[in-house]
Amino acid sequence: MSESDERGMLRAPAEVKYADELDYLESVDDGPKPFAWRLSPKMVRTFILGSERADGLDREIPQKWFGDRTFVERSIVTLASDRGLLLIGDPGTGKSWLAELLAAAVCRNSTLVVQGTAGTTEDHIKYSWNVSMVIAKGQSRESMIPSPIMTAMETGVIGRFEELTRSTSDVQDALISILSEKYVSIPELDDDNIVFAKPGFSIIATANSRDRGVNDLSSALKRRFNFVRIPVVTNKKSEAEIVRFRTTELLRRHRIELEVPPTLLDILLQSFADLRAASAAATSDDERLESALSTAEQIGVLEDAILHSRFFGDDTLRATTLASSLVGSLARRTPEDLAILNKFWHGVVEGRGKKEGGEWKDFLEGGRDAIATLS
Repeated sequence: MSESDERGMLRAPAEVKYADELDYLESVDDGPKPFAWRLSPKMVRTFILGSERADGLDREIPQKWFGDRTFVERSIVTLASDRGLLLIGDPGTGKSWLAELLAAAVCRNSTLVVQGTAGTTEDHIKYSWNVSMVIAKGQSRESMIPSPIMTAMETGVIGRFEELTRSTSDVQDALISILSEKYVSIPELDDDNIVFAKPGFSIIATANSRDRGVNDLSSALKRRFNFVRIPVVTNKKSEAEIVRFRTTELLRRHRIELEVPPTLLDILLQSFADLRAASAAATSDDERLESALSTAEQIGVLEDAILHSRFFGDDTLRATTLASSLVGSLARRTPEDLAILNKFWHGVVEGRGKKEGGEWKDFLEGGRDAIATLS
């Protein structure tokens, strides 16, 4: 797909966004491929984690997911087996992004997705019916509407299930037979009433570790998945790389030419680190922000500040704007979160402003004004 085609999408899936890279890797890939995979496991890893000099490629493949390579390698090995893959971790740790990249690299299709919610039903992971066709011609394979999971089974590719623990137990139970038996029965039909999974079919599910107790997985379903726990990124260098990567994509998507000063990125990273430390030291939930303070939320704060600077400023990102975006994004409960942020601003940011001066001083003033406005 051309760049002009990609621009016609609000958000292009990974297999479209990185189609040129995937075509190149496929053309030079001579490694063994499980099933009908488009890339070998080594090339899947290269696509996700980026190329190294030892790979011997004549073009650079940039890193797209930032984390320990063992998580990626274990995920790839799981998909090469007959077990499902469950990526579990706190919000904003990149689980869904890793799942999308894996599906794009393995089968060039990351869009066969079921979103788990309280309203997700068994039909969403198996099949439903086209009512008008059923009335006109009766139930048949033609009048059946396959779910994304069933489509993945029929075509031998990867299906994705987002927020698995958000769905009810009967929906989760329906996955057990799919993962173990690798087929779906259609009792409404007399003939052609079984859909068998083709080689290459697998499921990548994600689960939020903070949703424990919402709809816990049964032991039977747990046995069908290999668990890969994705930790919160606490390394400042790695987190900076993630934020820079996502910010570059944002600027490219919106065609914005705006520089993110390194000093402001450092302020953002340090502020989140200080807020996490304060949250860890809190003795009750009333003393903690409702926000998970994840890397994804940092990116959201920076995106908000960039767009505000672009549309309501002078195309220059300033510390005051960044502070206002941070307060506005994290103050979700009123007055609880505002009180926490106000205490943080006076106890931590004010000290850094007096010690560091410069941008920290402007960040201090911008936050104070934002808190006063929302109070």
